[in-house]
Amino acid sequence: MTNVTSDRRVEGDWWTAPIPPNVHFGDGFYCESTQIFRHFKGRNPRALVIQNHVSCYAGCSFAIGVNGTCSIGDFTLMNGALIMAEERVEIGSHCLISWQVGIADSDFHPLDSTQRRIDAEALAPFFEKRPPRPNIATAPVRIGDNVWIGMNATILKGVTVGENSVVAAGSVVTKSVPPNSVVGGNPAVLIRTLNGAV
Repeated sequence: MTNVTSDRRVEGDWWTAPIPPNVHFGDGFYCESTQIFRHFKGRNPRALVIQNHVSCYAGCSFAIGVNGTCSIGDFTLMNGALIMAEERVEIGSHCLISWQVGIADSDFHPLDSTQRRIDAEALAPFFEKRPPRPNIATAPVRIGDNVWIGMNATILKGVTVGENSVVAAGSVVTKSVPPNSVVGGNPAVLIRTLNGAV
């Protein structure tokens, strides 16, 4: 059962575009609005794989790049999260991902100031002499099972968040998080270890 119709639209949705054909979803998928795919550019045949009983509310956004892929495990709830995948973002099962959480596998712009200037020109739609964009580094992000990410947290490229962990609201996670941990701050640091993990 799902609220997605046979033509890949959501019942009663104000956004008229269908879910892209290379988004695969399982039984019990809840999608509040197909506008969550408005920035979806993925060309991989399985660019986004959503498992069973996943809930995606309208504040979410899947900014999957041309070569990017993403997977989401069973019973994960996403409420207003932004997923930016140029390479690979993996989200486990039974995760809770809150408002304004950003998960990105790339910096999206060069750190070098000269390259960043070129990138700005490359992104100007009406600049007649647009150069090609510089190469941008990517590194996969992995969120383990049963992870809770609080609102306004940011998970940066190359990070793995271990299973059963909690990322406090407003945190900026720049390094991997061990399983059964609570982290918080900018940059996020270990606050405590959870003993009663499932």
